[in-house]
Amino acid sequence: MNYRKLAEMSSIILMLPSAIAFGLFSGYWLDRWLGTQPWLLIVFTLLGVASGLLSLIRGIAKLTRGNPDLE
Repeated sequence: MNYRKLAEMSSIILMLPSAIAFGLFSGYWLDRWLGTQPWLLIVFTLLGVASGLLSLIRGIAKLTRGNPDLE
C-alpha cells in the first residue's frame, strides 16, 4: 500500500468541508461585526464552496496524473 497516496487522498477529502466552514464562519463574523445580516454570510459561503470545489478538482487531477489505472 502506498501511504503517500493515502495521505493525499485523506487531505483531498477535507478540502471541501474546510473551505465551506471557513467561508461560513468568516461571513457570519463579518455580518455580526458590520451588521449586514445575511449578505456577507451568503457571499462568503458561496466563495467557500467555489474555493473548495476548485481545490478538490485540482487535488484529484494531481492525484490521478500519471496513474493509468485512474484515468
